Amino acid sequence: MITNYMKKVLVANRGEIAVRVIRSLKQMGIVAVAVYSEADRDALHVKNADEAYLLGPAPSNQSYLLGDKIIEIAKANNVDGIHPGYGFLSENAEFATNVTNADIEFIGPKPDSMRLMGDKLAAKETVSKYDIPMVPGTDSALVDIEEGIEVAKLIGFPILIKASAGGGGKGMRIVEKEEDFREQLKMAINEAKSAFGNGAVFIEKYITSPRHIEIQILADKHGNYIYLNERECSIQRRHQKVIEEAPSAIVTPEIRKKLGEAAVYVAKSCDYIGAGTVEFLMDEKLNFYFLEMNTRLQVEHPVTEYITGLDLVEEQIRVARGETLRFNQKDIALNGHSIELRVYAEDPENNFLPSIGTLETYVEPKGDNIRVDSGFEQGMEVPIYYDPMLSKLIVYGNDRIEAINTMLYAIRKYKIKGLKTTLDFGEFVMKHNAFVSGDFDTNFVKEYFTKEAIKENIQEESTVAALFAVKHYMKNQKKIIEPLHDHGAWCGLND
Repeated sequence: MITNYMKKVLVANRGEIAVRVIRSLKQMGIVAVAVYSEADRDALHVKNADEAYLLGPAPSNQSYLLGDKIIEIAKANNVDGIHPGYGFLSENAEFATNVTNADIEFIGPKPDSMRLMGDKLAAKETVSKYDIPMVPGTDSALVDIEEGIEVAKLIGFPILIKASAGGGGKGMRIVEKEEDFREQLKMAINEAKSAFGNGAVFIEKYITSPRHIEIQILADKHGNYIYLNERECSIQRRHQKVIEEAPSAIVTPEIRKKLGEAAVYVAKSCDYIGAGTVEFLMDEKLNFYFLEMNTRLQVEHPVTEYITGLDLVEEQIRVARGETLRFNQKDIALNGHSIELRVYAEDPENNFLPSIGTLETYVEPKGDNIRVDSGFEQGMEVPIYYDPMLSKLIVYGNDRIEAINTMLYAIRKYKIKGLKTTLDFGEFVMKHNAFVSGDFDTNFVKEYFTKEAIKENIQEESTVAALFAVKHYMKNQKKIIEPLHDHGAWCGLND
């Protein structure tokens, strides 16, 4: 039964996620409304929308974070629902409450669910009732440094200091030894206050070689819950994901079932509605521990869409308008393998620092089993005000090796000039033995990646490309010159 037809939906976001949500809205016959800052006046999501309205100046606190203004625009233009995307206001319970109070459907979970799961300590306490494994640590915020040191010594170093209201690696510090604890604690508290307005932190045992495994769940307003298999998100820099894949190379069907059931328990514990993700850490013995729940659509949702055949944005909208899930757990397939590379405007050779500029050349790869979710076009400026992600490059294969090879092909066909990106880093990962074998963890970048390694990779690619170009030229000239007979440099080069 549909209780809200949603003829018009406002997308309270920008960039690739706004473009991606608008695509699903149009496929469903729903009018798509965009909002934009002055810096995004000519952005792709504005061009693709049916209607678009200016929010304000470029800084996000004067535009995309103006929840009240977004609601005013929605009310003035007869909007039925608001999709928050991810980031900005997507996990802001106050904004979700205000949207609902304005008689507009918030396409996401209930505000109370967001509040509960947004506080990591409250989430741990709630989830613990379901006997789900937890990483050893404190169950309340630290109020005393000396007490924190005693707890850390009891748990055993290394430990992890984490912001209770945190995310994206902010307010997080790894402490290897006792003498570093005080300084790292102060830094974590200050960063948490700056990023979230909340300096509460807690301690967990640091799992030295963890895998980051997450489960996508869906829940409707009628009490139905399902899980959509797992994603592996262990290739990270600064505790933030760069490459994701589905399924994981190490998760067995038995572990997948246990992970999925645990994720559903987490969702039930907070009366969750819509699409959400439950994140776990997994150690080298394949033991898993609850980490947190993200109460929104994840950046990496396309890899799940590839292996299940579902459109998660469409499912979010169907749930928001009161529909019952159209499938149950036994209907959820796991077909093939998908990998996603986040294409950031960053310089991997310079500690992944942002690389801002103009997209002098921007040509996306095309082909079977290649998908690009992008918010940019050639000639556009990449603004300094927002996250530096240009696009997501997603590929599919019948198995993991085929997906890796497709990703390598897609990376080489992706042409970007004018700024540095993570494309070369993605190629480095796809070709690395640790990744190909599946024997890696969240320390991959720390253990294997150097700027020298990526330079060697680029040089190798340039050499091979030059050899092919010369060979092609020689073939075209074969009527007037003799072919080369020195096989040293040409060994292994075939047509």
